[in-house]
Amino acid sequence: MSETLSENAHRTVLLRGGDVHSPADPFATAMVVERGHVAWVGSEGAADAFASGVDEVIDLEGALVTPAFVDAHVHTTATGLALTGLDLSTATSLAEAAERIRAYAAARPDDRILIGHGWDASRWPERRPLRRDELDGLTGGRPLYLTRIDVHSAVVTTALLDLVPRIRELAGFRDGEPLTGDAHHAVRRAAYAALSPAQRTEAQRAARAHAASLGIGTLHECGGPEISSEDDFTGLLDLAREEAGPRVVGYWADLDVERARALGAVGAAGDLFADGSLGSHTACLHDAYEDAAHTGIGHLDAPAVAAHVVACTEAGLQAGFHAIGDAAITAVVEGVRAASEKLGLARIRAARHRVEHAEMLTPETIAAFAELGLTASVQPAFDAAWGGEEGMYAERLGVERARTLNPYAALLRSGVPLAFGSDSPVTPLDPWGTVRAAAFHRTPEHRISVRAAFTAHTRGGWRAVGRDDAGTLVPGAPADYAIWRADELVVQAPDDRVARWSTDPRSGTPGLPDLTPGGELPVCLRTVVFGQTVFVRPNE
Repeated sequence: MSETLSENAHRTVLLRGGDVHSPADPFATAMVVERGHVAWVGSEGAADAFASGVDEVIDLEGALVTPAFVDAHVHTTATGLALTGLDLSTATSLAEAAERIRAYAAARPDDRILIGHGWDASRWPERRPLRRDELDGLTGGRPLYLTRIDVHSAVVTTALLDLVPRIRELAGFRDGEPLTGDAHHAVRRAAYAALSPAQRTEAQRAARAHAASLGIGTLHECGGPEISSEDDFTGLLDLAREEAGPRVVGYWADLDVERARALGAVGAAGDLFADGSLGSHTACLHDAYEDAAHTGIGHLDAPAVAAHVVACTEAGLQAGFHAIGDAAITAVVEGVRAASEKLGLARIRAARHRVEHAEMLTPETIAAFAELGLTASVQPAFDAAWGGEEGMYAERLGVERARTLNPYAALLRSGVPLAFGSDSPVTPLDPWGTVRAAAFHRTPEHRISVRAAFTAHTRGGWRAVGRDDAGTLVPGAPADYAIWRADELVVQAPDDRVARWSTDPRSGTPGLPDLTPGGELPVCLRTVVFGQTVFVRPNE
């Protein structure tokens, strides 16, 4: 990733009078930023020596400064469309969803296509999605594309089906049921193709602005031919280069490695589907679903994974796969191991290939991740939304299998690199909520410390793209940081013995906000990317 300095980034800035979260000095209260990098971190007394030689002094007034967050898995345009358009993620019933659709369609009479997101019939008393005839009536017969919360299935109107030739012959089309697989990908392509460039850009700007307001400095965009479009992907990368805001690192989910490189991607990776999702019954399992008499859908076998990993490694790009079910993860692991036997383990580990989601792990596949140097790019908010003994995971898998999902503590103990993200719009951009979800996992044995979770959501995202020099506030690191209004700083860990030592001043462990569920999360006051301010909270 190349960095460019704006005029503002040339300015030398002293921040003082707060708490600076830095391993360079666990008691730091001040920081100097120069030419887009951290130049110094230290105490309030030492800051006096810098005060007369800087362009700006920011009085933190007790605020907390941390590295900016990295969201390691985002669909930027879809996130923007959900922010500015039809969002059903908080609808509590089929009837409420229908009324929102009706109102949205009425408010946008000139839109040639309506796009919405977020329905989840498993949370509705009716226990079913809207039927196509109902949607036709709600939208006046216009094309409508409406994704389930996991984005692996969708309901659509007849008018949208009519835009896709031979749609009824594609895998995943079952009349009267949500579309999955090839049928879903086909209608998604048609829906996004119907968006104007102006609509796409508006959505991308909205998503980046919202991310900046949450202290997110970097987004890993997970695009691909089955997810968005080449114009969408390259347009976003161009926008991020031309306009201030969170930086965007692009992954293009394509077996055509050279195509991914030509589009400006750092990896032929991201949502390169080895399977689907648990919510849509399309994650690929070794044993059948608890509530369906099948094992889901696998899209890539081990030889296909191996061939792709070899091609990416030899091309100097990252490979990566979307894998949720245990059978899909097994196929990925077997494929990466086969690639390592061909190219050598050291080359595979050095390439830092990724697995997105990686939910249904076993001790054996966790050990393989560690051996092969695979980064687990995971979404703790999934557990918060669907975990627990009465959640969607338990419904799909049964309580015992569901209890094994998202084992963050075991991954960390095995030395597997973690990078946290949201998969927005599947779950919202919400970095502190993500850290909280990992630290207070619904299954206690999978919990990790707030410090470890925070690291996975900051430095972990940088390491996932091959950068070990960023994501932490130490001299020489890129000046990506956020300023927060937060209550008392503490050290929270799942193990009381660790917590007692860590909170002792002698441990030198810098504190973080108290994320105990039910409490207020920190409020972002300012976000800075490579020395350039990209967000300031109004009236602060």
